[in-house]
Amino acid sequence: MIDPNGPIRPFYDGWQVYNARLIEAIQGLSNEELKLRPGHDQWPIWAIAGHMAGTRVYWLCGVFGEPGAETTPFSDFMTGLGWEDDEATPRSADELVGALTSTWALVAACLERWTPETLGVTATVELASGPRIHTRQSVIMRMISHDAYHCGEISQILGMSGRPAIDLWSRRPA
Repeated sequence: MIDPNGPIRPFYDGWQVYNARLIEAIQGLSNEELKLRPGHDQWPIWAIAGHMAGTRVYWLCGVFGEPGAETTPFSDFMTGLGWEDDEATPRSADELVGALTSTWALVAACLERWTPETLGVTATVELASGPRIHTRQSVIMRMISHDAYHCGEISQILGMSGRPAIDLWSRRPA
């Protein structure tokens, strides 16, 4: 039985596999491959991966005030600008792997620190359209689906270019 006062990590076991599979795919790509995109008006792989990493810092550190942003390349996380917003500065596989690794550490720490009782803790994000209230639970679900969505997007770009897809659900070790 899972301890209701213990960490929520067991409830989200497997999410770390998404990150591991993404890193596995990214680390083997050249700078030219990282620039692949599905269309001229869509982000290249490196921007998508950078956006994924930056989103974690925004939600966890920026919105919920969790510590650790300084351990990532996104120390200025509340500006609304991410790596994906500056296409003149493409990121390398090493930079992306570092960003995905360091931001996953933030996620893992929250999954270890947060308990089922604290999933209802709220934070408010002020938008031009008005305030939006988010719970820790809603943000976790947002980040999981965000990771899966963008892994699928990168996987399609790789497949369109004749490269292996990202397999998030294989039973091999992460």
